[in-house]
Amino acid sequence: MTLRNIAARSIELPNRVANSTAGKARNGLQAKGSSLSRIRTTDLVRSLVLTSMMSKTWLMKPCLAFLDAVTRSKSAIINADRNPFLNRVLRWTIYNQFCAGSNSTEVSRSMGELRQLGYKGVILGFAKEIVLDPSQGAHVAEDTKYAPACYRMIDEWKDANLDTIRMLSPGDFLSVKLTGAGPICIAAMQAREPMPAVISDALDEICVETRKAGARLWIDAEQQILQIGLDDWVIELMKRHNQKGEPLVYNTIQAYLKGARENARRHILQAAREGWGLGVKLVRGAYIENEVRSLIHDTKNDSDQSYDDIADMFISRKVPQTDGQEELSFPTTALMLATHNAASASKAMATHRDRAAQGLPLTKLECGQIKGMADELSCSLIEDCEGTFTTDDKTRTEAPGVFKYVAWGSVSECMGYLYRRAVENRGAVERTQHMVDALAKELRRRVFG
Repeated sequence: MTLRNIAARSIELPNRVANSTAGKARNGLQAKGSSLSRIRTTDLVRSLVLTSMMSKTWLMKPCLAFLDAVTRSKSAIINADRNPFLNRVLRWTIYNQFCAGSNSTEVSRSMGELRQLGYKGVILGFAKEIVLDPSQGAHVAEDTKYAPACYRMIDEWKDANLDTIRMLSPGDFLSVKLTGAGPICIAAMQAREPMPAVISDALDEICVETRKAGARLWIDAEQQILQIGLDDWVIELMKRHNQKGEPLVYNTIQAYLKGARENARRHILQAAREGWGLGVKLVRGAYIENEVRSLIHDTKNDSDQSYDDIADMFISRKVPQTDGQEELSFPTTALMLATHNAASASKAMATHRDRAAQGLPLTKLECGQIKGMADELSCSLIEDCEGTFTTDDKTRTEAPGVFKYVAWGSVSECMGYLYRRAVENRGAVERTQHMVDALAKELRRRVFG
């Protein structure tokens, strides 16, 4: 089926399928026929059209250029928040596919729909962020006095995160982007200085409110110009808030970096020595277009192997070797596998399942993908993880949960988020013909099956 035919039929297919399966659907979901049967037909068609477009290199380049222009423009014509017509078009074609909404009502509806599909929870983040040019270096102005507007920016950032927490349900995640706090935060991070008190106080308040909501939070990754300082900050945050029970705060490790394995070992050893819980979100990477290239693995295979090695380090609970005679126990750990790579997810789940079957100690494991992407993988993981595992003594242990990451904010703010997600996943997105085939197969099943 060609892209032109898909687009031409996209309006009539939802009604046709809905009528043919009315007796089999429940709560707006299609009767089970494949893992993708969970997805509503309107969403399936839109996903098929967009995924077909993204899988074509010659289409991806102009699409990325358009997203970049929309993100950066202040023009009343190109800025999506100032042009009502463009706003409506982007909402219908892109925004609703990948984003949760621009207010609490829209976000609550989107999160409810995701839970109906079988996801254990949602990872919700405010879309606004700042990306730096690595050529700027780590220079910090000598004048460290900031205008009142910089402090207001921190208050606005904190309030946006507190608003996000109010939208969460127990077990969900809050995604925190520290660069959204503005210049005071960024300057200290660049200089690898201790966390400014105003940022520390704001994060402590966010952590306390997240715990009250029964949720958890992770600190999103930054470019290496910032990440080295950020790692120190998040470790201090975990020391304060991960003392009891399952970890509340998660740090992000980017496996495409050559130093990622050593960074993972550092986190494990420090948590084991100091007795606090370790939360980690493992991603491949987020800034390949804005990063110093020598810091990143030379090949995709190297990045994939790094990701799988780090995942196994946490799931198999391997305490790194040290030069001394220390006898360290593996710390209380929770791991979120944020990946669109089916092979990596499969390896990790198999290792976790084997340990559960043998009655070995388990790292809390969860998986997450971005809303609107990798739905075939997400739905397959839901089916694999539904229910519980059986251990060697016939007891039952909870299986890993599957989550969807979704951003909320204005259309213009979310276009910036989508641009960065598209850039960081461009290689994977352009290798999505298998996903196009799966979506088309599911659509044919609904129409003709």
